[in-house]
Amino acid sequence: MSLLVHSVRLVDDERVADDAWVRFAGDRVAETGTGDGWRDLATPSDEVLDAEEAAGAGAVLTPGFIDIHGHGGAGFSYDDGHDAIRAARALHRAHGTTRAVISLVTAPLEAMERRAAMVADLTGTDAGILGSHLEGPFLDPARKGAHDETLLRAPLAEAVERLLAAGRGTVRQVTLAPELAGGVAAIRIVVASGAAAAVGHTSADAETCATAFDAGATILTHAFNAMPGLHHRAPGPVGAAIADPRVTLEVIADGAHVHPDVIRIVFAAAPGRVALVTDAMAAAGAGDGHYELGGLGVDVVDGVARLTDGAAIAGSTLTQDAALRLSVACGVALPAAVHALTTAPARAVGRGADLGRLAAGFLADAVLLDAGLHVHRVWTGGRE
Repeated sequence: MSLLVHSVRLVDDERVADDAWVRFAGDRVAETGTGDGWRDLATPSDEVLDAEEAAGAGAVLTPGFIDIHGHGGAGFSYDDGHDAIRAARALHRAHGTTRAVISLVTAPLEAMERRAAMVADLTGTDAGILGSHLEGPFLDPARKGAHDETLLRAPLAEAVERLLAAGRGTVRQVTLAPELAGGVAAIRIVVASGAAAAVGHTSADAETCATAFDAGATILTHAFNAMPGLHHRAPGPVGAAIADPRVTLEVIADGAHVHPDVIRIVFAAAPGRVALVTDAMAAAGAGDGHYELGGLGVDVVDGVARLTDGAAIAGSTLTQDAALRLSVACGVALPAAVHALTTAPARAVGRGADLGRLAAGFLADAVLLDAGLHVHRVWTGGRE
């Protein structure tokens, strides 16, 4: 069985092709083209989809969105087990996120080991789960954000290695503050395991971050948030990341975490190196109210999540299609915004060879949107 989508505006790899078509064969992209060439390829057994009939004039087809930093949705937190992960993933999948890294917040080390092992189990049964992201416990208490300060610790080798071992090769990303004792050595341990090391929840200056990047860190966790700002005499983590072509900058484009003007500036300053993430917590898709994140109380008012004590923003209620719409509204070109949801995050976690593109041989993950960039249909590995 194959699927052939035609009469669509294809946005892929920072390029736009009008009147395009894409053919899936099984779980892979078979071929793409423009014009009427698809007619010669269609067979009686193919499902043929006219994108304009399905999503209206100006319909857009993109690769499936990839979220490398999110904590839940639909009223469920990823930390709460298999069923919670499945329920939250269903919400985000409906908004175009075909694959996701499951982010785990700071908890006692034994609990984080159990959760990393749980995610490892799920990667064997759900191809939409790429692995885990350990956002903690190796964070600077002064930049803790929505993490329990009493559970934070230095990234000493034994603790880092325990968590990586628990993930059995499925830990995709570890966020840590490189200025802490053992920080730079921990980066080397993480990278040697095959995971990406990320700088975040840090008070480090630009020089310390540059050292971290030279040690192998390649991601800046939610740029601007839980770190020193970009100052004209102290460029800090953001300045160091922008200056280093090896580094991908996560951005939460919800209008609350980063000002729209700054979102546009980051895309211009680090072209091709922005990954739009949700950092979504349980309230995504579930409405305002009281929630919990990592054992801390969170109140969501007008879609913005904050710790109950008001000390910090506590994740977001964002979905990736909303991040796409806001980025474009900020002035980011559509191809660049799509790249930040697809190719850039895939590459950041080591899946750039088979995910994040709609090119022959890549996994058949795709999102069909209308001209207003609202999701109409979603495919993961060729399956709707």
